[in-house]
Amino acid sequence: EVQLVESGGGLVQAGGSLRLSCAASGITFDDYVIGWFRQAPGKEREGVSCISSGDGSTYYADSVKGRFTISSDNAKNTVYLQMNSLKPEDTAGYYCAAAPGLWALLKTDDYSYWGQGTQVTVSS
Repeated sequence: EVQLVESGGGLVQAGGSLRLSCAASGITFDDYVIGWFRQAPGKEREGVSCISSGDGSTYYADSVKGRFTISSDNAKNTVYLQMNSLKPEDTAGYYCAAAPGLWALLKTDDYSYWGQGTQVTVSS
């Protein structure tokens, strides 16, 4: 059974930082791209960042470029999202997802498995 479990969300003031974790099981980690998505109430789910577990290639949405950093610890089957300089508009549920293959961008249809999400709230 494939499981993706997110953790690390919480409440933080604007300008602060959080680190999200996504622990994967039931998949051959190196064969997947792991992506982070977010969804705020009343808004569509949007892609934030993704990483190829195989070669470490990364991609960021323009809205988070320079503030968020995605990384992977293949020994732990875990992907991290370091979020710095957080803004109130970053408030959302954050979800990790796995897409089979060597590379994927942030198209939700490409991702086969999804976690349950972790809430990030940034106060002004």
